Amino acid sequence: MHNQLVKSVEYSEHLDMMYMAADGSISKRRISVLQVGEASFRAFCFLRKSKRTFTIDNVLALVPVITKERAVI
Repeated sequence: MHNQLVKSVEYSEHLDMMYMAADGSISKRRISVLQVGEASFRAFCFLRKSKRTFTIDNVLALVPVITKERAVI
């Protein structure tokens, strides 16, 4: 998971992420990763339209967004 986040920063990829919040709720978010730490990372969240901090352990899945899909959404 950590390596995929680092690669998305290097290649400026957007990611679709399934994330479990602290209260146990699960959400799907489209993000652009800004910086990666050991236990967390900063990303721009397109759902909330703001920069957010996410815990790496709470990420359930990450999928790169294909450029053609990005233009449609």
